[in-house]
Order: sequence, then C-alpha cells, then structure tokens
Amino acid sequence: MTPAIDLAKKKKIPFQIHQYEHDPGAPSYGEEAAEKMNIAMNRVFKTLVVATDQNQLAVCIVPVNTMLDLKAAAKSLKVKKAIMADARKVQSTTGYVLGGVSPLGQKKSLPTLIDDSAQGQDTIFVSAGKRGLEIELSPIDLQSLTRAQFSTIAKT
Repeated sequence: MTPAIDLAKKKKIPFQIHQYEHDPGAPSYGEEAAEKMNIAMNRVFKTLVVATDQNQLAVCIVPVNTMLDLKAAAKSLKVKKAIMADARKVQSTTGYVLGGVSPLGQKKSLPTLIDDSAQGQDTIFVSAGKRGLEIELSPIDLQSLTRAQFSTIAKT
C-alpha cells in the first residue's frame, strides 16, 4: 500500500487500483501509463509541483497529453509567477519520487489545482504513489480529498 491508497481507503471513497510494468526508459511516465493500461490519454492525469514567487509549492493535475500552462496556474493560485519546482524539493515535500508523485497522501498538504477537463470524466487516473501504479477515482472525490479547485491550467 501507499499513502495515497491508504487515504482513499480511510475516507471510504470508491476507487480502483491499476498496475502495469513500468519501463525505466519510458520518456513520459503518464503517457506510458495510458498506453500500457489502454486508457485514453485525456483520462490519465499527471501530478506536477510548481514553486511560486511567494516561495510556496502547489500541486497541478493535468491530462498527460497536455502541458501545464504556468501562467494560468499562477493566476489560479493568485500569484505573479509559477515555475516547475526543484525535483529534490518535490520529493522531500511530497514523500514521493518523480514519476510516482500522487496528489493524494502527500507528507505536506499543498494548494492543489485540477484541470477543469477532469470534470467531464466519470473517473480519472492519477498516480497511486509509485511508478507503475495508478488509482482510478471520480474527479469530485479527488477534489474533495485534496481540497483542490478546478481551473483551466492545461494547454496542448
């Protein structure tokens, strides 16, 4: 089990775990997950951590076939600027390794944004806390568990 799965169980939300054989040479962890599980890429979301000009970290959850719009994320977070956070800082703050960062069960609760495209899905997939392990849950349950806000933060 991972902290992400433990949190979903503790809160008694409906979810499913999906596992696949992770290839360490895969260029994109999220796209690899979608391909190996045969799931549409707009249903598999990656968890990205940004650093703001206020010296704070925030989590942004976007479909794997899109890019994070840093300007839109900054606007939603009500800061002037956001950049991708340092990998070591991400790992020490969340407790997860890159490519396996889950928005659930992080060591420290961070402000969280979910791209609003998630609202059009019955369920979405996010990392369950390890490379090769995904948790499928409703976007509303993800929002509730992370106290996130939905916002337009993805771009193609």
